[in-house]
Amino acid sequence: MTDRYRITVRRRTARWDTEPVTAAEAMDFWAFAAGAANVVMQLSWPEVGHGVAESKVDSGNLLKHPWKRARTTFQYLAVAVLGTPDDRAAFREAVNSSHRHVKSTAESPVRYNAFDRELQMWVAACLFVGLEDTYQLLRGELTPQQADQFYRSAWPLGTTLQVTEEQWPPTRAEFDDYWRGACQRVSIDDRVRNYLLDMVNLRMINPLLALPFRPLLKFLTTGFLAPVFREQMGLRWSGFRQFHFEMLFLTVALVNRFLPVFVRRGGSYVLLADVRRRVRTHRALVWRRCAAC
Repeated sequence: MTDRYRITVRRRTARWDTEPVTAAEAMDFWAFAAGAANVVMQLSWPEVGHGVAESKVDSGNLLKHPWKRARTTFQYLAVAVLGTPDDRAAFREAVNSSHRHVKSTAESPVRYNAFDRELQMWVAACLFVGLEDTYQLLRGELTPQQADQFYRSAWPLGTTLQVTEEQWPPTRAEFDDYWRGACQRVSIDDRVRNYLLDMVNLRMINPLLALPFRPLLKFLTTGFLAPVFREQMGLRWSGFRQFHFEMLFLTVALVNRFLPVFVRRGGSYVLLADVRRRVRTHRALVWRRCAAC
């Protein structure tokens, strides 16, 4: 039976091993293929969607500064999963300074505040689901014990900001209960949907540059979305496309298996090194300019 709240993959690579695992092993560069889908998932809660779509922090706007926003997002993942407590503290301070400007106004259709821990827990949960999905496509299905190890190691995705350890469901099985309940709040209205479709269709970059990449991005994004998110976005999927999605990642997983670690995860460590360089040289880690400030 198809799970409405998680992607279903019938053909995946065989499990590499039964050794203990952590979320750090999910930071292969191919994991970024799910990036746009994860943005859709995060913004599918109305409070998060309108918080981003209405944001007055212009320099962090995905549709105006896509490369800067992508760098910041991927650096957050690198810091949360691979960084030290000092790295996380520096990034938390930088993100908090930006989040102070992200709150609803009298004109907003929903009330939101970027410091709301419930909203941050949802975003962190989406990041975890994205990492787990891509990891299992690239490395094979986790055993129950590995799934718990992987889950526990991923908590800094939320605790790097305001999410507390008490907010995270204690076990991987209890997380599934949280996820199914949280997905009941998924609702994407026209404003947020149009914002997200502009992202998926690469409206923020030169049309000539976007042309060859748009079909691939749309294919990957839709493939990494569970049915509940696809339906809200109005994105079509089929068994034929699912077959090609699975075949693509069977091929990618085979190649990935023979790549050395420094190649698979090198990009994440470069991003982490850039964060540390910015801290040393007192440069901004995230966007600062606010259109209304």
